[in-house]
Amino acid sequence: MAIKVGDRIPTTNFVKATADGPQPVDSDSFFKGRKVALFSVPGAFTPTCSARHLPGFITKADELKAKGVDEIACTAVNDAFVLNAWSDNAGAKDKVTMLADGNGDFAKAVGLQMDASKFGMGQRGQRFSMVVDDGVVTQLNVEEPGAFSVSTAEHMLDQL
Repeated sequence: MAIKVGDRIPTTNFVKATADGPQPVDSDSFFKGRKVALFSVPGAFTPTCSARHLPGFITKADELKAKGVDEIACTAVNDAFVLNAWSDNAGAKDKVTMLADGNGDFAKAVGLQMDASKFGMGQRGQRFSMVVDDGVVTQLNVEEPGAFSVSTAEHMLDQL
């Protein structure tokens, strides 16, 4: 069953690339006591994700923060090294925190996984965005397969 507005983010772990190597990030601690704009992409370096989704959140980072967002985070079923390279390539450092969901545990826990096997990508997270306030989902925007409209930074700004 998919997560919905009003639900608490389930306890899972992400991995974040740091100067000291990959470090675990527990979801309870990450979301506690602050407002996070979280978006999920099917994969780093994929066309829509690289050309539109991530760049939109980078461009709109200051506007989102001006509306009360404490942190912007991106998750994908990729490893921390890939997400770190994608962040470097896109110029996302200091704008978007990359949270690797390498095994898809978070995508499964929130019920927003998808099977991209026909594209050679295996199990992935769907394209979505959410606002999480102190661990509780206050906005949730899940894209229809192949669509890119409700999970954008612009759409999120309109909701805040």
